[in-house]
Amino acid sequence: MKTREEYIESLKKLNLEVYLMGEKVDVPTEHPIIKPSMNSVAMTYELAQQPEYEELMTATSNLTGEKVNRFAHLHQSTDDLIKKVKMQRLLGQKTASCFQRCVGMDAANAVYSTTYECDEAHGTNYHENFKKYWERIQREDLVVDGAMTDPKGDRALSPSQQKDPDMYLRVVETREDGIVVRGSKAHQTGIVNSHEVIVMPTIAMRPEDKDYAVAFALPSDAEGIFMIYGRQSCDTRKMEPNADIDVGNKNFGGHEALMIFDNVFVPNDRIFMNGETDFAGMMVERFASYHRQSYGGCKVGVGDVLIGATALAADYNGVPKASHIKDKIIEMNHLNETLYSCGIACSCEGSKMKAGNYYVDTLLANVCKQNITRMPYEITRLAEDIAGGLMVTMPSQQDYDNEKLRPYIDKYLQGNADVSTEDRMRILRLIENITLGTAAVGYRTESMHGAGSPQAQRIMIGRQANVEHKKELAKNIAGIKKK
Repeated sequence: MKTREEYIESLKKLNLEVYLMGEKVDVPTEHPIIKPSMNSVAMTYELAQQPEYEELMTATSNLTGEKVNRFAHLHQSTDDLIKKVKMQRLLGQKTASCFQRCVGMDAANAVYSTTYECDEAHGTNYHENFKKYWERIQREDLVVDGAMTDPKGDRALSPSQQKDPDMYLRVVETREDGIVVRGSKAHQTGIVNSHEVIVMPTIAMRPEDKDYAVAFALPSDAEGIFMIYGRQSCDTRKMEPNADIDVGNKNFGGHEALMIFDNVFVPNDRIFMNGETDFAGMMVERFASYHRQSYGGCKVGVGDVLIGATALAADYNGVPKASHIKDKIIEMNHLNETLYSCGIACSCEGSKMKAGNYYVDTLLANVCKQNITRMPYEITRLAEDIAGGLMVTMPSQQDYDNEKLRPYIDKYLQGNADVSTEDRMRILRLIENITLGTAAVGYRTESMHGAGSPQAQRIMIGRQANVEHKKELAKNIAGIKKK
């Protein structure tokens, strides 16, 4: 397994084509806006090397029998599913941001089981392709991004009905040795910090959408691939001199990017679906369920940091004993542990797939993510309530470093006399970062839209809830006889 340092060195060897604020980035690993997100991924390597976290951060591969980073593991039991959620909570606690490696892990487990069943039905060889590919990922301990979300264009139209056929990624040419694809994948978490990308369909497909039912893997620096880095609130603070306090979370962060595939060649041995429209929906549903489970870990870990920061803000404001403050912090913990409970529950209720890896309980995974679309917003509201308006009105670090201004800032922004004004400013900036700033991408807004919109989960809950069975239970209790 790679060390943190080996991971960073391996990124430097990639020939990525990345654009940020209209300019090409020559060395992404050194760019001040990108670097904190790289540090978050590096933490997945760092913790895997530490004996106290070995049980959570590593696993034994079913493909090679070797020890691998859990982010490269194919779940072999419900215990693996549980440890996944616990690992994600740990990393959220360590980074207070998105550590970006979950999408590839969830994609791999979905593709592994779907290709097995697709091969059974169609006599294809996708599962063997994927196994050989994933053995290499495990052996080299690579970061793999998962790419599912297409721009979608007019949502009322299917992929093949779009005015611009590239609104969903598609096969534009078939060759003897592979295929050529064109299109885009949006909101790509961590792609600039990834060695590889697994591409999947984004919705269930009809037979006429055959060209869009495609799944494959490529190096992130393959010819024809480039990324346009997404803006985040307060992101340019990372580029300012003397802005250590203002950034809030100076070491860690997340990122998203728009990923373009401009007539990209995919070799045959890297193709995992090509035209099998009857299995596109299965791959989408399985990935979505795994990823909705993930949110019961990562968002909870970041929530732990936010709750801690909020409790410190109360201390620094001089109000830790106020009954309403205590009650609000209790409510924040109640909501956060509720989210964690759902992540653990859908893992405990998981089951073995035909391919041999384990899958979460779909209903409970969707309930988990539906709660994530709501509860972090209330946790955020309570954090902002307790922190106070100073969180978004206080002067900058450059003001604080000014010899004339500093005595006045120290004097008038003092809270608890036993706490320095600088420490008070630092904790308020951390809360701002998590709730409004760059980390909000990995906490607040992503809680709403990541792994599918709230309505997507409600549709799945409606399908999985088995209301007809519940009607029969009620009829039996009420003594209503079958006609």
